[in-house]
Amino acid sequence: MSTTLTADEVRPLETHANWTASDIADAEEWTYRLSAAEIAELAAALAEARSHTDEVLDVRKEHFPLPTLSPVLAGLAEELINGRGFQRISALPVERVGFEDASWMYWGIGLHLGVPWPQNVKGHLLGDVKDQGKRPDDPTARGNELGGVAQAFHSDGSDLVGLMCLDPGVSGGESLVANAVGAYNKLVDEDPELAGELFAGLPYDFRGEQADGATPFYHVPVFSEHGDRLFVRYIRPYIEASQRHDDAPRLSDGQRAAMDAYDAHIYDRDNRVEMTFEPGDMQFVNNYHVLHGRKAYEDDAEAGRVRWLKRLWLATEILRPEDRPDRFQAAGSTAHWSSKRTKA
Repeated sequence: MSTTLTADEVRPLETHANWTASDIADAEEWTYRLSAAEIAELAAALAEARSHTDEVLDVRKEHFPLPTLSPVLAGLAEELINGRGFQRISALPVERVGFEDASWMYWGIGLHLGVPWPQNVKGHLLGDVKDQGKRPDDPTARGNELGGVAQAFHSDGSDLVGLMCLDPGVSGGESLVANAVGAYNKLVDEDPELAGELFAGLPYDFRGEQADGATPFYHVPVFSEHGDRLFVRYIRPYIEASQRHDDAPRLSDGQRAAMDAYDAHIYDRDNRVEMTFEPGDMQFVNNYHVLHGRKAYEDDAEAGRVRWLKRLWLATEILRPEDRPDRFQAAGSTAHWSSKRTKA
């Protein structure tokens, strides 16, 4: 297990990614709008995919040819891994093509950005983010299952996470993206000893999705350095929830102080961008470099207005296996999730 680093061992990393809100104030810089020709290309790719299979999860990259759009997506993937770490793609006409075809197109776009990973013990590869009737105080509830409530800044368990909006609901639900790298470098500059506390493995609650007979928690550092890259894994609510298990290591005063200090930088308004989702908007983020969250929102189920996003977890081919720490490989602490392969 990794250990705490001393103040002398901690150093700034990937400072090229130290953007602030003022640096990215122009949303057009991080929004790619699909053209009519590209939408037609997606429709043609959808027809090609359906000639091979009637199951979206069986569609492979070669079944979904995007001769014009694929090079664009390659450039966006490069920006995600080696640039600002987030990107919006907009103008997919959900109202015209319908939810099912839009989901197939989203899956096809995802295949040109990476390889889908399972998102939970059920093996969901194309997951739902919507109100699934879970309560916030349910110790097995995961964020994508909770309706209405705000979500704290957090990372997911893959290289990239994608969200596509099918329905934004009635109001609220704005998506928030925070610069995890910039916040790390500020913490290193401000208090390297506290930053060093978060290089040790912290306990995370498995939310009841551990393998049979395994402990109900696992260990991951908030910060990992590998090949001059910074890898951030941070879900403070799951770290705190681990303390419900008597056999989980107790969080130290130093670890709590370090998370408090990191949170202060993460939640600084100059460290984040806010975006409103419209139907057909897709957001992709680098889970190691930015954290994402959302504001509270309202649905109107009787009127058929329910906030509904589709989610992808992707392994980018830009990062080779040797470019990631072992704990961030597909066969990490959640390898048992790969035994199933389903839609939400």
